[in-house]
Amino acid sequence: MSFFLMGPTAEGQSPFSWSEFLMPFILVFFIMWLFLIRPQRKEQKKREEMLSSMRKGDTVVTNGGIVGKVVKLKEDRIEIKVDESHDIKMTFLRSAVLNVIAKDEKEPEETKK
Repeated sequence: MSFFLMGPTAEGQSPFSWSEFLMPFILVFFIMWLFLIRPQRKEQKKREEMLSSMRKGDTVVTNGGIVGKVVKLKEDRIEIKVDESHDIKMTFLRSAVLNVIAKDEKEPEETKK
């Protein structure tokens, strides 16, 4: 006979406890959140900050491996210059940017020769 069909015990409590049944599920969810969901959210937030802080003149790498300098920024698209000598520009979705590798910084006058 199953303990589900059994009546209350002598103490007046059922032998089946929901808290004992749910505790392993709660523990597994907490571990998944700690090791999977939380780091993924932190990484997503970091990426969104990188994409929103991108400025004209930054050097970027796209998901396809194309390296170029940002020429024009729109809400969801960017235009990058991939070849200085032939003035070749390409338009990408902002989400296609993998990494901002360098900011457009002026070299100090002393190091130029």
